[in-house]
Amino acid sequence: QVQLVESGGGLAQPGGSLRLSCEVSGFRKRYRAIGWFRQAPGKRREGVAAIDGSDGTPYYRDFVQGRFTISRDSSKNTVYLQMDSLTPDDTAVYYCTTAAHPVSAYRGRWYEEWQHTAWGQGTQVTVAS
Repeated sequence: QVQLVESGGGLAQPGGSLRLSCEVSGFRKRYRAIGWFRQAPGKRREGVAAIDGSDGTPYYRDFVQGRFTISRDSSKNTVYLQMDSLTPDDTAVYYCTTAAHPVSAYRGRWYEEWQHTAWGQGTQVTVAS
């Protein structure tokens, strides 16, 4: 089965940057979409960003638009999340996850309709001075 391994989390100061990586292995077929969700202590998981597997179209939540950038390196089967202008509100465990359908297929909120097919173990991001 598909396996996802996140890395790159750590401690950053407010206004700082981190880049998360998600290495994907075990895909028998091309994935439809892959995204990043996060979960802060005491809160439910929320979608952050996603990218379609076919054309690479990115999707972002409003609260990270302009600060975070999702990208992919197909040759390495790796998806990245570049996080700039970090704030303490970004503190959470970040998870990489695949979806059964391309983001463009969702008629509503992609982060609510997302049909998870695999999860990574998560990587901790802490933003504090």
